[in-house]
Amino acid sequence: MDRLEQQAAFCLEIDREKFIGRQTYLSDGERKENDAEHAWHMAVMALVLSEYANEEIDVLRTISMLLIHDLVEIDAGDTYAYDEEALKTQGEREQQAADRIFNLLPEDQAAEFFGLWREFEERKTPESRFAHAMDNFQPVMLNAATDGKAWAERNVRLSQVLKRNQKTGDGSRKLWEYSWEHFIQPNRKAGKIQDDCGGEA
Repeated sequence: MDRLEQQAAFCLEIDREKFIGRQTYLSDGERKENDAEHAWHMAVMALVLSEYANEEIDVLRTISMLLIHDLVEIDAGDTYAYDEEALKTQGEREQQAADRIFNLLPEDQAAEFFGLWREFEERKTPESRFAHAMDNFQPVMLNAATDGKAWAERNVRLSQVLKRNQKTGDGSRKLWEYSWEHFIQPNRKAGKIQDDCGGEA
């Protein structure tokens, strides 16, 4: 295959991300979002909210991470944030998926995508930390917009929400504080999130 054929094959393959369902409802509460919708939403949010990053970031690099980091779920599936058993195998499943999917690209682009994906996973750069903040902030925002529908359906506990979001503040203290005050606390008080701990942020 020549370069363009490889790139076209990759572009067609990633259309499958649109079929990967997530556990977060869209803001109208009628259906759940898919991975492609999630990635698009976070990318635009990063453009809008980048001023709240704790450190100066390269916004385009951050958006690039947000757009590609869930492509591995084409093979690995979406791992629900509170599914402890599925989380045990998530890393292995996603590594295998990355090997297949990114290697559809020409060698130089495959290396670039691997690098961005690993950077996101390792959370060692300002961009990756802010990308993770987006990846946490977005579903909490949508859960709150639907009056905690997904949280209530799954009997999600406050300790689980806090554990999931424990590093959100590493990317943006401001967005974590906002999420806690405007999204999490109201749903805790309304009983949509089960209050099983003291609730300190």
